[in-house]
Amino acid sequence: MPPSAADLFLGLTPDAVLAAVEAAGLRCTSVCWPLNSYENRVMELELADAARTRLVAKFYRPQRWSEAQLLEEHGFLAELAAAEVPVVPALPFPDGTTLRRVAVAGGADVVWFCLFPRFGGRAPEEVDDALAARLGALCARIHVVGARQPFTARERLDGATYGGKALTLLEDSGRIPTKLRRRFHLAARGLVALTDDWLRGAAMQRIHGDFHLGNLIERDNLLFALDFDDARTGPPVQDLWLLLPGRDADTLRHRAIFLQSYEQFRPFDHSTLRLIEPLRGLRLVHFCGWLAARWHDPIFAQTWPQFATDAFWHETTDALEEALELAWMPVDAVPAPPPVPENEPTNADFFWDWPK
Repeated sequence: MPPSAADLFLGLTPDAVLAAVEAAGLRCTSVCWPLNSYENRVMELELADAARTRLVAKFYRPQRWSEAQLLEEHGFLAELAAAEVPVVPALPFPDGTTLRRVAVAGGADVVWFCLFPRFGGRAPEEVDDALAARLGALCARIHVVGARQPFTARERLDGATYGGKALTLLEDSGRIPTKLRRRFHLAARGLVALTDDWLRGAAMQRIHGDFHLGNLIERDNLLFALDFDDARTGPPVQDLWLLLPGRDADTLRHRAIFLQSYEQFRPFDHSTLRLIEPLRGLRLVHFCGWLAARWHDPIFAQTWPQFATDAFWHETTDALEEALELAWMPVDAVPAPPPVPENEPTNADFFWDWPK
């Protein structure tokens, strides 16, 4: 993606945010607080109504999703809410739509935006047996709705699309050190090919796509699934392994509990568990491509300075080769990893919106 003033959100000042929301028919006070987000720009606003209602305005990064793709995200959320699955759907503007746009950077580009209710709660910190069962039920309920109809505009989560595009971008960027380039590409291309091979015949449907603990919140004794920004057509196992990303014995036990709860709502294709390691590797390739595509945005270099170091690429290449090797092991025989040394990448590095 070429850098632009719109892509950097340079024209999205608080005044521009408030003006955009008011142009959509909602009067605001002067409150406009930025909330944490790297990919998009998210602001907390206050309406000038009697209750001083607080809302969250989400401005999507330009050139990433089309109007049709964004509307499919909102439509999926609305379906889930109608089925009483605990999610937070986009709010309609006064004209009944959920998506508006505002011109920025002198009108050279547009930024799509939507509104959500401000929604507080407590994020789960770690998984125990009880939470594993709750996660299985919530994930299954999302997938029941997701299987009712397909996405037509959203991307697929497969090797060629999810990993292959990122790999091409990385090749063009020149970010990978020369001495590691061959190893990195061999491992990444192996993961792309293996994923697509093993996806043949597997059910593909609408999934959350980015379903880790950072996208969950507990409120009123319910677990709510948040942030469907990366919803895609993909294998249901993607949402399972992101919620339970470990390889240790506790994770395997939690996976069994998760699946037992999941299968109270719908069947699960256990043969797709072998996709966990290829998908883990592809997510890392995708993450690297995402960083390379956004590196012109100063916040990325400030947040992930290790991306420009040889150490990062050594660790990443090792991780890809490990995922490719472990993909051929029985799914219940993956060895526990060694203790994590200080400064080694963790989930907060590989899952870019993991809470810091």
